[in-house]
Amino acid sequence: GIAVRMVAVDDFVNQLFTATGNEAHLGAPLPSAGPGQPATLRQWAKREVFASEEALYEKAGLQYVVPELREGLGELELAAEHKIPTLLQDSDLRGSLHNHSTYSDGNHSLRQMATFLRDAGYEYLGICDHSQAAHYANGLGPERVRQQQREIDELNAELAPFRIFKGIEADILGDGSLDYDAELRDSFDFIVASIHSNLKMDEQRATERLLAAIANPHCTMLGHPTGRLLLRRAGYPIDFKAVIDACAEHQVIIEINANPWRLDLDWRWVRYAISQGVQLSINPDAHHTNGYADMRYGVLAGRKGMLTKEMTFNTKSVEEAAAYFAARKQKYKN
Repeated sequence: GIAVRMVAVDDFVNQLFTATGNEAHLGAPLPSAGPGQPATLRQWAKREVFASEEALYEKAGLQYVVPELREGLGELELAAEHKIPTLLQDSDLRGSLHNHSTYSDGNHSLRQMATFLRDAGYEYLGICDHSQAAHYANGLGPERVRQQQREIDELNAELAPFRIFKGIEADILGDGSLDYDAELRDSFDFIVASIHSNLKMDEQRATERLLAAIANPHCTMLGHPTGRLLLRRAGYPIDFKAVIDACAEHQVIIEINANPWRLDLDWRWVRYAISQGVQLSINPDAHHTNGYADMRYGVLAGRKGMLTKEMTFNTKSVEEAAAYFAARKQKYKN
């Protein structure tokens, strides 16, 4: 059943704060506590009646901690020094990368996916249909890749300044190589590399497979790093630090796959990725126009990992994103 608690109006803020808060946050020793002061936020909530949560944190000598960060993972130490950054917001996103169309297993055409996103106020679409190894998902063979790229050129001429970036979700094959030959991979603006097959791996095998893909100069972005489907399928085990460190070394972006069945990269590893200088991208993995709305779940997951606008790739303008992709391609061609 549903528990209902009745509280006095004046005590609502305190009761809500203590009843819904994570004990790891509420009961943690406060680095800002002075002699004779309450030692925890829970004690502060029992000592005084507050008109707002912001007032409670201020009285405790802390920067306000938004609810999604209240996990007892060092946020109080940062709050004591007023060093919690401004977190990513939905309105910061300027484009959507890693999306599918009817060329592979999507429900809407390339034109429909593009015009819907444009009309929603975004600047660019990254189309990443499945590569040929994903035959179960109608993966694109070389001729269909070229056909799609011709259509993208036509749509870009028509829809400018909105832009469609030529991407692909390239399967990471069993040996860690990427689908397609190097010449065809060169034709894309960017490549999201993902594992879709042979998912039953131990940590060493899965990690080695990812590391090989990350080291490939054609790998722009790592897709759903563990392959998990929440409540359906556990992800394959990986050495997260080794994978993130490799992405830092090779300047590979990591997606937060915003599909609510995935939310992968898990939020618990976002702060480590940021600390290593790795950019994250909020990717809906949309297979229909309604799928773009899933980006909000990716933003929420990113915020829980203290993700900022500055460390989120798809907060870049269309010009900045285009320049980044072009510079990266030029770098590996040299």
